[in-house]
Amino acid sequence: MATASVAFKSREDHRKQLELEEARKAGLAPAEVDEDGKEINPHIPQYMSSAPWYLNAERPSLKHQRKWKSDPNYTKSWYDRGAKIFQADKYRKGACENCGAMTHDAKSCMERPRRKGAKWTNMHIAPDEKIETFELDYEGKRDRWNGYDASTYARVIERYEARDEARRKYLKEQQLKKLEQKNNKNEGEGEGEGEGEGEVSDEDDEDDEDDALKVDEAKVDESKQMDFAKVEKRVRTTGGGSTGTVRNLRIREDTAKYLLNLDVNSAYYDPKTRAMREDPLPDADPNEKFYEGDNQYRMSGQALEFKHLNIHAWEAFDKGQDIHMQAAPSQAELLFRNYKVIKEKLKSKTKDTIMEKYGNAATEEEMPMELLLGQSERQVEYDRAGRVIKGMETSLPKSKYEEDVFINNHTSVWGSWWKDHQWGYKCCKQIIRNSYCTGAAGIEAAEAATDLMKANIARKASSEDAPAPAEEKKLATWGTEVPEDLVLDEKLLTEALKKEDERRREEKDERKRKYNVRWNDEVTAEEMEAYRMKKIHHDDPMKDFLN
Repeated sequence: MATASVAFKSREDHRKQLELEEARKAGLAPAEVDEDGKEINPHIPQYMSSAPWYLNAERPSLKHQRKWKSDPNYTKSWYDRGAKIFQADKYRKGACENCGAMTHDAKSCMERPRRKGAKWTNMHIAPDEKIETFELDYEGKRDRWNGYDASTYARVIERYEARDEARRKYLKEQQLKKLEQKNNKNEGEGEGEGEGEGEVSDEDDEDDEDDALKVDEAKVDESKQMDFAKVEKRVRTTGGGSTGTVRNLRIREDTAKYLLNLDVNSAYYDPKTRAMREDPLPDADPNEKFYEGDNQYRMSGQALEFKHLNIHAWEAFDKGQDIHMQAAPSQAELLFRNYKVIKEKLKSKTKDTIMEKYGNAATEEEMPMELLLGQSERQVEYDRAGRVIKGMETSLPKSKYEEDVFINNHTSVWGSWWKDHQWGYKCCKQIIRNSYCTGAAGIEAAEAATDLMKANIARKASSEDAPAPAEEKKLATWGTEVPEDLVLDEKLLTEALKKEDERRREEKDERKRKYNVRWNDEVTAEEMEAYRMKKIHHDDPMKDFLN
């Protein structure tokens, strides 16, 4: 066996070390110990805190791999389920009002609500639960089996054993039942038949029934037989190569589906995908047809369920749920299953409610007299004000939460009044929550303020004058207002037309333009009319024929 090598300064040190080891083995020299008082193995280097496995030294591993800081508060224990610590004889102040335990309050009580709690009856005080708090280390936090009781697995074994026992008992009863029926049948038959043939037939029947009653554990599931028509075929290869799977191949003796109906207007057959969705023989007897189109597979079996699953995923996504059939199919299927379960429960609940209220005419049960006559033997008398005089009125069960608690001098709860899409208090008609109640005076002041505001709005609307109607102003040809008595002078208009022609000729040939040009900013009505008459409109179709 190999040992760890230790470096020595010289041969003399090595020799002394060997002699010391021999003396220690013989018990003549004391063993060397470390800081913790444990014996040090001389074959291990001093930087190691533990010996290797092959030296048979029960020590921890290397020092640099050992956990340096260990918290003593860490524990691997778990909660003591169902443990009780103290059983009180009477109710204590601050305990649960329902059961009387000090470790929780009435809202957190897991016991059935009592008609009168332990606070008032001072009886049947529940014991205090054991509440533990401990800090787990790194391994304890991640231990999946922390707190698991291995003895509980015996229940699983017992359940499976009980199932197997019931199965064997059932098979035995079925066999005895079959044998009894066979014996009764044989006794009723005539004795004229051959005894040998009867014995042979009886033995064959017994064997067949035994085989039918026995459970064939080697029987293959139908889901594993889906590839019974699987054919391996060489594809896209010259000398062999990879193989491809060709499914849904028909038997060669059967008629091809595209030959079932040779009418051109019959069901369409796609030769590429070998699909014919419609029924090629819709008028034929369905009992004699072996093929009704590919749509029969789309609308039956798991294909229809998958279709409903897709529709549910789409509708759920449109309504805001984060669900995607392709991204998370397992989640979509789980939500669809929960949806179907909830739907069935709601449907059955609605049905039961309707039948409980109106009854079921299909049943033969007699209706109770309370429903037929609308009365019962319980008698309750009331006075004119509606108060109960005699008898006991049916009391509605209250919850364990606080009810009818009025604050800030209110006599009604928040939400007892509704106006203009706002909730408020009915006692003072305030819509501000946690406000102080002002009573009838506050209601009158609010109504007076509302009436004053409406009066001010009506007064302001009546005081505003109606806007004066806008007068239509006729614009002149040069863009100003046209007076009603405007009259153009024919002579001045003729002169203005001549001046406009001269101005246009000067614009075309600047050589005819005089040196000293005098400009007049005053434009007369005749000059403006002449400019308008001589102006060329670019959208005029006859502009090329002018002048």
